[in-house]
Amino acid sequence: MTYVVTDACIRCKYMDCVEVCPVDCFYEGENMLMIHPDECIDCGVCEPECPAEAIKPDIAGDMESWVELNRVYAQKWPNITRKKPAPADADEWKGKPNKYPEHFSEKPGAK
Repeated sequence: MTYVVTDACIRCKYMDCVEVCPVDCFYEGENMLMIHPDECIDCGVCEPECPAEAIKPDIAGDMESWVELNRVYAQKWPNITRKKPAPADADEWKGKPNKYPEHFSEKPGAK
């Protein structure tokens, strides 16, 4: 089992999860984070820390596409090990459904 970040993170990117990860398996894109599924040790400490409820175990429903998306972008984006401020409008985006088709960005995050 592994944990993955879903589209609930898009435009929220709170990063509370980054601070608790014992193996630093988070990667930062322009408007969301990803977890490298091969680096995740399945401890689950990140899941309850996410205010947007964007982190899910890969066994929760249909997560196969999210596992692969997390794997692909974790290999492209920079690793993040410290929490940064959330976007100013993060609370406005929290809870909005189906953000991936219109709001996902492939750009890496700031280093």
